[in-house]
Amino acid sequence: MKMNKKILGLTSVMILLPVLVGCFFWNRLPETMATHFKLSGQANGFSSRWVTVFGLPSFLLVIHWLCIFVTSKDPKSSNVNPKARHLVYWIIPLASWFALGSIYAHALGYAVNHALIINAFLGLLLMAIGNYMPKIRRNYTIGIRLPWTLDNDDNWIRTHRLAGKMWVIGGVLLFVNAFIQIAVDLVVLLIFGIVIVVPMIYSYWLARALY
Repeated sequence: MKMNKKILGLTSVMILLPVLVGCFFWNRLPETMATHFKLSGQANGFSSRWVTVFGLPSFLLVIHWLCIFVTSKDPKSSNVNPKARHLVYWIIPLASWFALGSIYAHALGYAVNHALIINAFLGLLLMAIGNYMPKIRRNYTIGIRLPWTLDNDDNWIRTHRLAGKMWVIGGVLLFVNAFIQIAVDLVVLLIFGIVIVVPMIYSYWLARALY
């Protein structure tokens, strides 16, 4: 995937924009802020105002650059669907806005349903990734990269067709559960476990049974 410097610049700015928001509300933000929440919505991690406003966006920016750098160096990057490439560019910026927006709102005293925000975001993310999975061809950075998927085009295609359907269904279930919130921690664990492990087992079965 050739690095698009214009999109990289735009998305990097998007990641850092919450810093300006934090500076604007600086005097209203508490010295210590809740920055980590359980899937069920309860705060279980806290950071200083400085770390929250400046450290978290900077950390996300480094992760963003690392992801783009690694995918751009993939020798088979031309096999990555163009829309999937855009998804790689925009996941971290969107996460930055979702995360910092909810953290600031909570710190300013607004009632924030963190369980809804977290699970809805995860659900939408699974649906988006699942939608593009069947369109991705063999590469070394994006997709289910196992020895038998990387060695065989048919195995890769069939595995990602199954995974794509499962990730979309899993995303829908997570999104719905964001609103009804039934056993949130368990549901997230089960869904992610199933959509990750089952395609891997299926891929291994294909390799042993058909090739």
